[in-house]
Amino acid sequence: MQQLDPCAAHALLQQRPEAILVDCRTEIEHMYVGHPVGAEHVAWQEAPDWDIDPEFADKVKRLVKGDLNRPVLLICRSGHRSVYAGEALEAAGFATVINVLEGFEGPLDENFHRGTLGGWRHRGLPWQQS
Repeated sequence: MQQLDPCAAHALLQQRPEAILVDCRTEIEHMYVGHPVGAEHVAWQEAPDWDIDPEFADKVKRLVKGDLNRPVLLICRSGHRSVYAGEALEAAGFATVINVLEGFEGPLDENFHRGTLGGWRHRGLPWQQS
């Protein structure tokens, strides 16, 4: 699995229009915290039980219309959940899986807050909120 920082991931999405960005956070995170403009939402896991969605790879396959060679970038809150989601996609036969380092909100700072040290939103990349 490849790893790209948010700025490099955004640049790749601009250069490769066939690439798809999948936000694998929960629906609540995607809607209320915000998400990258153009990101498709497919949750890796959901509250309240936090079980991994056994159909995750199949849902992403439908997004790419079965083209497993199409680049898939994954983003989560901080770049960790997306690694597990990416491993599942690789196991399902996806050829180019890219994890967005730092995620959407970035790592925790010394005050246990996100969004101050990194992440898609902190880097000033296009995002929206529902």
